[in-house]
Amino acid sequence: MNKIKFTKMVASGNDFVVLDKKPSSNLRALAKTLCDRKFGIGADGLLLIGKAKNADFCMRIFNADGSEAEMCGNGARCVALVSGKKEAKMSTPAGIINTQVSGGSVKIQLTDPKAIKLDIPIKVNGRLIKVNFINTGVPHVVVFVNGLDKIDVFGIGRLIRRHPRFAPAGTNVNFVEVKNGDLIRIRTYERGVENETLACGTGSTAAGIIFALKNNLHKLVRVKTKSGEILKVYFNNKEGKFKNVWLEGSARIVYRGCW
Repeated sequence: MNKIKFTKMVASGNDFVVLDKKPSSNLRALAKTLCDRKFGIGADGLLLIGKAKNADFCMRIFNADGSEAEMCGNGARCVALVSGKKEAKMSTPAGIINTQVSGGSVKIQLTDPKAIKLDIPIKVNGRLIKVNFINTGVPHVVVFVNGLDKIDVFGIGRLIRRHPRFAPAGTNVNFVEVKNGDLIRIRTYERGVENETLACGTGSTAAGIIFALKNNLHKLVRVKTKSGEILKVYFNNKEGKFKNVWLEGSARIVYRGCW
């Protein structure tokens, strides 16, 4: 295998291996190797930056299990930061998004949310619960709970992630507790990582939009992730139609290396 130069990055607790040159290796297999936390570099995902005809650059996202994702909010913020551009257009499999970088704070404009469905009844462990569905570039289920710290995110999240209602693609699963005003807390089981992560950008956006829809909020929701950082989700809500959705939070380079 040829030597591969990489950048290790983190955004709100989500960590990534970032490559700015496409390696000759099989990308799915390489993602599993590099993201392995015992025998590799260790990360939630592999991000590949490339050239784009209709944007300043493009991003491909591979989860730790080797599967390719359509979008990753925190990953996109990392790529925006390492690109060195204060403002740019980024092409992703989910569509073209705008990015803004100011110091270590990065904002990305996500594609408009779609496929919103509220209060879907599903049976989990023999119990009927109501969940909400939304696509913020990738599919997300949002479940409102009390006592977030006591929730079995891995066990219940894994069951909902592969529930027949969301087949064949499956879904990410976000457990959300309402704090006050425009603030919510979140814990996320991520599809492709197949475990709970410290943060999820598209998941925080999904939770923010569903919370805003249910509570008639029109501009901003703050989302406290498991890492402790509060991400900001901006939007225009006009009669339940959401446009101009932005996600803001920190991103930074951890180190650079050669594999």
